Amino acid sequence: MTDWMELERRYYMFVVRRQPVVILRGQGTRVWDVDGKEYLDFTAGWAVNNLGHCHPAVTKAIQEQAATLMQTSNQFYTTPQLKLAQVLVENSCLDRVFFSNSGAEANEGAVKLARKYGRLHRNGAYEVITALNSFHGRTLAMVAATGQPHYQENWKPLAPGFVNVEYNDLEAIKKATSDRTCTVMLEVLQGEGGVNLPSEGYLKGVREWCDEQGLILIFDEVQTGLGRLGTLFGYQWAGVEPDVMTLAKGLGGGVPIGAFLCKEKCAVLEPGDHGSTFGGNALTCAAAYASTEYIISHNVPGHAREIGEYLRRTLERLQRRNPMVTEVRGTGLLLAVQFGADISGKVVAACNNEGLLLNPVRPNAIRLMPPLIITREEIDEGVARLERGLAKAQASQG
Repeated sequence: MTDWMELERRYYMFVVRRQPVVILRGQGTRVWDVDGKEYLDFTAGWAVNNLGHCHPAVTKAIQEQAATLMQTSNQFYTTPQLKLAQVLVENSCLDRVFFSNSGAEANEGAVKLARKYGRLHRNGAYEVITALNSFHGRTLAMVAATGQPHYQENWKPLAPGFVNVEYNDLEAIKKATSDRTCTVMLEVLQGEGGVNLPSEGYLKGVREWCDEQGLILIFDEVQTGLGRLGTLFGYQWAGVEPDVMTLAKGLGGGVPIGAFLCKEKCAVLEPGDHGSTFGGNALTCAAAYASTEYIISHNVPGHAREIGEYLRRTLERLQRRNPMVTEVRGTGLLLAVQFGADISGKVVAACNNEGLLLNPVRPNAIRLMPPLIITREEIDEGVARLERGLAKAQASQG
């Protein structure tokens, strides 16, 4: 039998500490490893597989498109790209879209757009204000945008023009604003930072400040878009409209695609300003259109809102039974469970053995982001596995 973990150690760059699970196939909310063991997947490819693994609508679209046309270039029109553009614009508050390959690229494109807007409308302003504990990607520019020093240290000197301020602090944004500022870029809800929710009025206050100062407001919805928070887009959950929105992860239903959308007033990019060989690829756009259309037509966000509340209540009952659980936070199907000690690594390892896949988002917290199609029965099953894993992790803690 092939030793896949040994092959990884021999050939792959050591850039991630993988869980010792070699996944072979998936269906719905479950995956199976090479030994045939079954797991409930509460990571969903890091909030990518919103419709679960191998959803029939997405699989069919990929099969049909792969047999028709996979790649040309953006020198030509392709119908999947334009169908996806139409469905996103017509179901959002934005007017224009550009497709990329990833969330980091979508955020890069959004910053390019904002900087050109600053050059044209704010006397050459170029600085981007972001929040501490944010996460916007791993390109050199997005490392500077990401307000987490441990992501930044190895890449100094950082790309200039990014200012990181305290999250949930409107006054910090106001103090950081200068005649060099062109945009404020925030996640609607911080995912990688630990599932941190904005306080009431924070995003509304940022919107008002941007309007007052003539700044572009970018919402990074790479993790929160396409139903994850119980609304199609996170800005709808927040009740605040951005000027620019970035998407990725759940947009493709499992294939790699990103996008940034903007309102007409800041659609300042012209031919030659931006481009991508694979961005808007026919195959990925066909999959993304199938996934997005299904999410909208079957009210998947509504299900995520309802079932997410059920998951929260179930986790809160677990919290009452186990003092090690100090907090349950989040909304929709993006939740975190915080512990009174740095045991998330042990919890995740124990839950692997129990047949539950989780994400250790912080040393003392795990993140739950299951497919949006999950059922109550699967939640009950998953939380029972979590409780057993937590008990084993506590026992090993001593």
